[in-house]
Amino acid sequence: MSKSVKPWRKLSSEQIADCKVFSVHKQRSCAPDEPDEKAHTFYVIQPTNWVNVIPVTPDGQVLLIEQFRHGTEAITLEIPGGMIDPGDPSPETAAARELLEETGYEAEEMVLLGVNHPNPAIQNNVCYSLLARNVRQVREPHFDGTEDIAMKLVPLTEIPNLIQQGHITHALVIVAFHRLHLFSRTEG
Repeated sequence: MSKSVKPWRKLSSEQIADCKVFSVHKQRSCAPDEPDEKAHTFYVIQPTNWVNVIPVTPDGQVLLIEQFRHGTEAITLEIPGGMIDPGDPSPETAAARELLEETGYEAEEMVLLGVNHPNPAIQNNVCYSLLARNVRQVREPHFDGTEDIAMKLVPLTEIPNLIQQGHITHALVIVAFHRLHLFSRTEG
């Protein structure tokens, strides 16, 4: 017995906060078969789309980064990534830019691994996960005013252990490595 889910009707949307890297909108929406009087209020975060990139060296090492995250008030072990800027013509361009800015590395090739919704309950953006093949350092990193990043090279074969042991906890990073695993199975 399956039921068919239908989209809700959005009756109104009002921006209530501009927080630089995202805005917050108050929406009034109504279930498909309900009258407008039964509308509910929802809050939606609207960030730009994001990229994250798994940089792999020619000898099979993954370039990971450590940085302090204000949400968890902890240092995390991650992969490079960030927002897709309005001037970026593609996710691949944004990923290459973020990789160069945060690490000083460039890739021989960028491969799109997949796209996911970071949190569809309250966000409207997507995150593109990319593989950066055969990365090499071409310059020193150039951090923006809020970045303080350390780099670590780790064998790709160690990534599952780092996730299992709780050293990598960022959900979008784990998704990217899962997508890489799936991609590697189909690539042969």
